[in-house]
Amino acid sequence: MEYKDYYKTLGVEKTASADEIKKSYRKLAKKYHPDLNSGDEKAAEKLKEINEAYEVLGDKDKRQKYDQFGSNYDFAGGQNFDPSQYGYDFSGFGGNGSSYTYTSSGDGGGFSDFFNMFFGGGGFGGSSSSSRSQRDIFSGFGGRSKPQRQKYDTEISISLKEAYEGAKKVLNLNVNGESKTLDVKIPKGILPGKKIKTKGEKIGLDGDIYIKINVIDQKNRLDGLNIIKEVDVYPWTAALGDKTVVDTLEGKIKVNIPKGIQTGKKIRLSNKGFRDMKGNKGDLYLEIKIKNPEKLSKKQLELYEELKATM
Repeated sequence: MEYKDYYKTLGVEKTASADEIKKSYRKLAKKYHPDLNSGDEKAAEKLKEINEAYEVLGDKDKRQKYDQFGSNYDFAGGQNFDPSQYGYDFSGFGGNGSSYTYTSSGDGGGFSDFFNMFFGGGGFGGSSSSSRSQRDIFSGFGGRSKPQRQKYDTEISISLKEAYEGAKKVLNLNVNGESKTLDVKIPKGILPGKKIKTKGEKIGLDGDIYIKINVIDQKNRLDGLNIIKEVDVYPWTAALGDKTVVDTLEGKIKVNIPKGIQTGKKIRLSNKGFRDMKGNKGDLYLEIKIKNPEKLSKKQLELYEELKATM
């Protein structure tokens, strides 16, 4: 089995803070998101690896257990190892050592043998019993855990608008080689990182399913409850001022662009940001980006030459 270096996958040091890990994950998830890489199988596989790495390093307990395992056995990233040499029973993962994986629409889904081996008790695919409980493999490397309700973790990516308005999504899961479909209701105002809990009995699982919410949006970024939105304006608009129409989560609005505004400056629109599940609402900040037209007519070029001569 291949040892997974999750720190290398996310491009961070082992000493990275939780914020640094989250920042790197968001950057990579955006880079390899299906919306930007339609039909690219390599990008899809890379996104799966990134999601798996963040599933571990983005969770305090999982990260601690993963770090403990790595330090105890001093594995190098990518090094192959035989789990049975370290006292772990891998027979529960199918007749020939194959792992059970899951996929979820929209989030790149799919966990590796390595993940399922050590976190199988908390994710889709792990067997519930073996000569050594997979749920305590990292907990002191031995001992028995008290019987508890099974917990399954997965995640899903949605747009900012879906998080704001609420949505209905479908997760296609592959559990122990069996395809299952789960209908998920996204509540209005859910924030990134929050989890939706649903009973696994709905799809024949004994336990609860926790669905972590990722919000990926190419045009807006969330800062608390505030939304930062880039707005392109032409040089003459920035110099002379004008009105422009922008999309908000509640529809299109007309906004005044003040004279002489510079790239990077922000226009604040009060109470036009994100509204959470408690009804609290942030502001919308329009971040100005001065953009030159791709093509200029002869007359426009002449005007630019005249302007240049006056500077």
